[in-house]
Amino acid sequence: MLRTLVLVSGGGTNLQAIIDRIEDKTITGAEIVGVLSNNYGVYALERAEKAGIPGEVLSPKDFESREDFNNAFLEKLKSYNPDLIVLAGFLVKIPEAVIEEFEGRIINIHPSLIPAFCGTGYYGLKVHEAALKRGVKVSGATVHFVDSGMDTGPIIAQRAVYVEDGDTPEILQRRIMEQAEWKILPEAISKIASGEIKYERRV
Repeated sequence: MLRTLVLVSGGGTNLQAIIDRIEDKTITGAEIVGVLSNNYGVYALERAEKAGIPGEVLSPKDFESREDFNNAFLEKLKSYNPDLIVLAGFLVKIPEAVIEEFEGRIINIHPSLIPAFCGTGYYGLKVHEAALKRGVKVSGATVHFVDSGMDTGPIIAQRAVYVEDGDTPEILQRRIMEQAEWKILPEAISKIASGEIKYERRV
């Protein structure tokens, strides 16, 4: 079984999609061994608890320096002995030491069609605000491996979603979640678990 550790910062809708697809056997060969959040009191941790998955918080605010947090973060990840780390709305920059330790074993879901609207400053609703401001007709989501850049790792999967008249950032965000994110992230995990997708500094 692919030991999967899911990292979250908020509500955990992508976490829920993974949990649901494991439960209905859409994802086979993978299990969630833990959920780790950088924020206290987020609903993602309740989702984990309801599913019987261990959940805990490791917050940068609890450390005197970012270096101290980064060191503790690496050790915490290693304690789970994960085969795969999934960034499911995790809004913390991944330290270089973590990327080196887990090269080819970290994936991220980003709410746009990379390379559009990605990189530093593009997260959450900011992505959809930028897409609507630019007037694009198609947006979507991307699953990619994580490397030392920001949203620059090899792309695993993408799915396009049409932008509709009258869309607000919140409406577009929800449609992209429903039509793209909640589908391609579980699919990517399933294909990694089956060996269909492998990382060789390219997909």
